[in-house]
Amino acid sequence: MGLRGVLKKHKMKKLTTLICIMVLALSCKEEKKETEVKEEPKEVTEIEPISNEVLETAVIYEANIRQYSPEGTFEEFTKDIPTLKELGVKVIWLMPVFPISETKRKAEGGKFASEFPEEEQDKYLGSYYAVTDFTKINPEFGNKEDFRALVNTAHENDIYVILDWVPNHTGWDHEWLKNHPEYYTQNESGEIIHPKGTDWTDVADLNYDNQDMRKEMIEDMIYWVKEEGVDGFRCDVAGSVPLDFWETAISKLRSEKDVFMLAEAWEPELLDGDLFDMAYAWDGHHLMNGLAKDEKSTEDFDNYMAKISNDYDEDDILMNFITNHDENSWSGTIKERMGDQKELFTALYYTMPGMPLIYSGQEYDMDHRLKFFEKDSIPKEKGKYFDLLKKLGELKNTNPALNGGKNPADYKRIDTGNNILMFERSKAGQTILFVGNFSDDTKRIKVPSGTYQDFINPKEKEFQLDAMAISPWEYKILIKK
Repeated sequence: MGLRGVLKKHKMKKLTTLICIMVLALSCKEEKKETEVKEEPKEVTEIEPISNEVLETAVIYEANIRQYSPEGTFEEFTKDIPTLKELGVKVIWLMPVFPISETKRKAEGGKFASEFPEEEQDKYLGSYYAVTDFTKINPEFGNKEDFRALVNTAHENDIYVILDWVPNHTGWDHEWLKNHPEYYTQNESGEIIHPKGTDWTDVADLNYDNQDMRKEMIEDMIYWVKEEGVDGFRCDVAGSVPLDFWETAISKLRSEKDVFMLAEAWEPELLDGDLFDMAYAWDGHHLMNGLAKDEKSTEDFDNYMAKISNDYDEDDILMNFITNHDENSWSGTIKERMGDQKELFTALYYTMPGMPLIYSGQEYDMDHRLKFFEKDSIPKEKGKYFDLLKKLGELKNTNPALNGGKNPADYKRIDTGNNILMFERSKAGQTILFVGNFSDDTKRIKVPSGTYQDFINPKEKEFQLDAMAISPWEYKILIKK
């Protein structure tokens, strides 16, 4: 071999060695990357199952992850969980966390996103309630690791997490539509339809005559309890789903764990036996809106309390609220519906029998309607109203006279003049007196004689009282000594 051949062979050997080194380095890099991808998932932090004792003193918080922060992610919400604990929150209800269907994705004005110019379509994110897959996470919010971090942080703060479940329908991209059209309600022509009597055209109505669909629905619910550590469910339009489905589903869920079940419904039969723990106090909500507008009276409040006492069992829980995601976006802000009287109605719904709800942004005195199908954001500045919710949450958490669970504190209405609402709540030797003036006139009223502490404005530690003046739309929460 000549010199040229030797040099050529030497160069080829160097090149081969260099290629081997590069391949090895790339292989190591890929192996490292693969190792990082295959990290063990976070384990869910265990917490004692929710108990009746917890429910007696609980405040529930509705988390709108999309709108809670500018980022709209689980990660940003998780950072504020300790702040929610300051408000006395013991249950976080997450609005649906599942992927949203692209087909028939809702936009403003009752239209679909596809009806808008192409450059505008991306801003329409659709309804949380048009679910594509009940076992996956909406990528807007993060991934399952982020979700588990949220659940773990809540559990570390002694707060339970429930998922908003959508059993009545799915989005039009759900795999059931392709593989199991028999799971859906169909018209005479065999076409799958949206829920009758609604404008929910972005979803397909499920057929509960199909037993296989029921089984898959229950399996998907059990997945979140067993694998992801959730503590229960808020069930959308629960009254539109057959009662015998809930009897089976809740029994199977509770064979896995003592879950907390909230029905978006008012029907008392949903709370019978070992079914749902809590339902919506819709009539109470509408009553408070009417009181604020002077369309209802304290006599209507008395009729409402008599009705729920008659219709519901003593261990049934009702969720009291002055706002939620539907009310805020579609019916108006608290200020729009209640004027400047939100403190009075907040004190009322915290002290009456039941469990109080805080909706995302309410704690920061939010005064705008959150967009429903587009990105929006809540304010984050603590003020006077945050302090009020914090004080009321502390009272709800610690004083048995405000117990509102399955063994609630007694409720006793005290006779007063027109437009004055006064009642006592009592339990375990503790008594709290609520007084509210639902009129534009100052009133002088007689109260049960005794020694009291003014919980909201404790100018003095204790004072004797058997009569008092109360200004228009003023309220008092008095702790009896």
